[in-house]
Amino acid sequence: MFRRVIVWAALSLLGAVVGGASAYAGNPQISLTQTGCQFLEPEGKDLGIKPMSAKECRAFNKTTKKTRSKDHKPLELAPGKYTFDVRNTDVPYELGFYLRAADRDLIPFMPRVSGGGIFKGQSRSFTINLVEGDYVYSCPFNPTIDYRIRVK
Repeated sequence: MFRRVIVWAALSLLGAVVGGASAYAGNPQISLTQTGCQFLEPEGKDLGIKPMSAKECRAFNKTTKKTRSKDHKPLELAPGKYTFDVRNTDVPYELGFYLRAADRDLIPFMPRVSGGGIFKGQSRSFTINLVEGDYVYSCPFNPTIDYRIRVK
């Protein structure tokens, strides 16, 4: 019981960094906000990009990926089931979410989740049971950089 309280407290603290952790069907919830070409929480600020297409995000990310990738730390989680609540705040086209193993060779063997259908002003939840390992998440429709998650 004491260990469970410590884990929950750590997740609650983590929630301040990733947009809030709360119980969602018994699972910790991690809120993620998408805006033009990025997820806000890992970057810590809105970069102010207002794309009208995925092509614009690909061009933006090509020139900024190295700098942006080194500026954020991986989200660190304990193994377990999590619900990621992904919100589209202001992107005028459909968004999605794709969480998978960081090592492309491990993608077929590690848990992964993906889906689309997140339109402006909407959110969608994705539940996954994460095992130890390194993961990345991104949006394939609003191309973002790969944001890292370390499960240990």
